[in-house]
Amino acid sequence: MGVGCWRNPLLLLAALVLTARLGHFQRWEGFQEKPMSKTNMNSTLQFLMESYNNASNDTYLFQVDKLLRSQMQLTTGVEYMVTVKISRTKCKRNSTSNSCPIQSKKKLKKVCGGSHLS
Repeated sequence: MGVGCWRNPLLLLAALVLTARLGHFQRWEGFQEKPMSKTNMNSTLQFLMESYNNASNDTYLFQVDKLLRSQMQLTTGVEYMVTVKISRTKCKRNSTSNSCPIQSKKKLKKVCGGSHLS
């Protein structure tokens, strides 16, 4: 077995070092500030608000008032994390309206965060 058993691991190590030096090896470094495509942004915010409204006991629906921060992380897919300001709308839970104006009371606004894997 001598020297022959070490050849394959050394070749593998050399290939990994070469790949890393050439920039083809990407580490997962956690969430980073990255711009999100409009399609991914819309699906992420829709998922966030559906989840929030389904978990809420409030009579009225909430919607995104302002996007405060968006981040992205590469894992087995792409995970997005957003921080948004949400506000209570004038639409009740059973409403089918696509246009829900925001209620004017400031005390009903919240900052909310969530993540979505796509």
